[in-house]
Parts: sequence; structure tokens; C-alpha cells
Amino acid sequence: MNIIIPMAGLGKRMRPHTLTVPKPLLPIAGKPIVHRLVEDIAKVCPEKIDSIGFIIHPSFGKEVEENLKEIAREVGATGKIYYQTEALGISHALLFAKELFTGKVIVAFADTLFKAEFKLDTTKDGIIWVQQVEDPSQFGVVKLNDKNEIVEFVEKPAKFVSDLAIIGIYFFRDGEALAREMQYLIDNNIKEKGEFQFTTALENLNRKGAKFTPGKVTEWLDCGNKNVTVQTNQRYLEFIKDQKLVSPKARLNNAVIIPPCFVGDEAIIENSVVGPYVSVGKNSHIKDSRVSNSIIQTNTKVSQVVLENSMLGNFVNFEARPLDLSVGDFNTMN
Repeated sequence: MNIIIPMAGLGKRMRPHTLTVPKPLLPIAGKPIVHRLVEDIAKVCPEKIDSIGFIIHPSFGKEVEENLKEIAREVGATGKIYYQTEALGISHALLFAKELFTGKVIVAFADTLFKAEFKLDTTKDGIIWVQQVEDPSQFGVVKLNDKNEIVEFVEKPAKFVSDLAIIGIYFFRDGEALAREMQYLIDNNIKEKGEFQFTTALENLNRKGAKFTPGKVTEWLDCGNKNVTVQTNQRYLEFIKDQKLVSPKARLNNAVIIPPCFVGDEAIIENSVVGPYVSVGKNSHIKDSRVSNSIIQTNTKVSQVVLENSMLGNFVNFEARPLDLSVGDFNTMN
């Protein structure tokens, strides 16, 4: 089985954090989003993963490429890199990894994580992973028949047709058939909203007899902007709270850690209270501070601050400045 992960987007909604780091490599509970995604897919996959294809922008650089290959090696797979320079839709992007569409294939978008309690049934023609949502008008959704088969894909429905939102993870038993349908769109210049849509290829497969069923996850975690990424970090720390999350190589001096928290190698925390729901990256230093529900990446220094619902990048220096104040009665300062 192969996994294909399109991740060439520049992550504009996550700026400034994505100006120097691709969004899928931003950390969640101490590991890059795409690393967590690959691990989670491997847990529900009953078969060996042979290759993982990462479709990236050439500007990501060789260090990112090596990191991605290492992520694949950790689950026993071979990592392969493909380049996408122009955004023309998901079907267009996936075909850069066309050689991997052989036999059983999983397609996964690198800006979403999940919690699931099932094993993938690889005897099905296809499985579209979904999550029930309150407002389906913001998502692509699937419509089911009385046999629990997907009969229709609807993008951001104005009227209610289903509350099962597509989360961006798909299984196909016949990768070659999917590749043919995507290639057909390209060859015949079939676009919707200016792009070669993935759902169009799925609808064509469905009309030709492929039976798709929903795979329902227990929780769907978004990483689309700063606030939801911090929230995803919180939920993920809750998932793995029974694991050893504070590195034995971290230095804690007069520090209180309120779990669950991740603290990386060589991190220093002194005269501070950290947690709950904080991830501290390698070589970061927190001093005389109170930090909760936040992500602090690597090689960052924080001093004399109170942080909550925050996200700090790599090599940041953040120190509160002493204030000379004259504040009258009945004032509130935030």
C-alpha cells in the first residue's frame, strides 16, 4: 500500500509561521503535523506501507525533503518527493505522484489530524473518511443511501443534504482506476471553479460502479490557522497524556509543569509555571514566566511573560519590558 500526501500549499492563513517553515512541518505536541498524520494513518492501516509520496513546492528545500523521508522511514516505508509549482487543483497535484497509484492507495491532506478507533477495511472499493459537523455549509459533504454507500459528493451545500463532512483522508483499492479518472480531467481540460477537482474524479468512479463507504472518525482536528492549531495541540496532548512527554534531557529549575505538556530535548524551564497544554521545543528557554495552552517552537527564549493561547516560532526572543505606570481607580488593563 502507498500513501500520497499533497502538501505544496504555502499556508498563507498560518503566516507569519509559514514564512520560513511549511505548514505541515509546524509542531503538534512536539512533532510536525505531517509526522503525526503519517503515524495515525499507520495505526489504522492493517497492511504494510511501501511508499509515501510527498508532493511539495520546490522552495521547501533539501532539509525539508530529508525530514519527510525520515518520517516515512519511521513507519517502515520509502519516502519519495514530487514537486508541484502551480496550483491547479487536487487532481492535478496528485498526478505528480502518478507512479504510486498502483494497487491500494491512501490519499491524505497534510493540514488535518484525527482520532479513530477502527482498522481500515481494505476489501472496500473506497473509503472516504468523514466527521459529523454542526454547519455542513462550510465543507464538502457526502450523501449516503440506505446501504451506507456514498451516492453523492456536495461541495459546501447551500441547503442541507448531509452533515458528514469530508476530512481529507481517502482509501482506494484500485489506485490505477483513480489515476485514470484524474488524468481524464487533465486531458480533456475539465475544470470546476478554475481547477481540476478531486471530487469530479470520485464522482466519475462512483458512476462507473465503484462503491464508496464512509469511515467515521471520532474526532477531526484542524490546523488551518493559529487558534485552531493551538487547540489541536491541546487535544493531541490529551490523547497522548499517558506517554512520557517531558524529555529527560530537559532542565527544570524551580519549575512547575502542569500536565499534559511536551518538553523537548535541552529545553530549560526555570522559575516558571508551564501548562497545561503546552509544547516546548528543543533548546527553548522559559524563565520567570507563566505559560499555558501554547506552542513554543525550537531555540526560543521567553522571559517574564504570561502567555496563553499563543504560538511562538523558532529562534524567537520574547521578553516583557518593565513598565512605569500611573493607573487610576476602576481601570481595567488587558
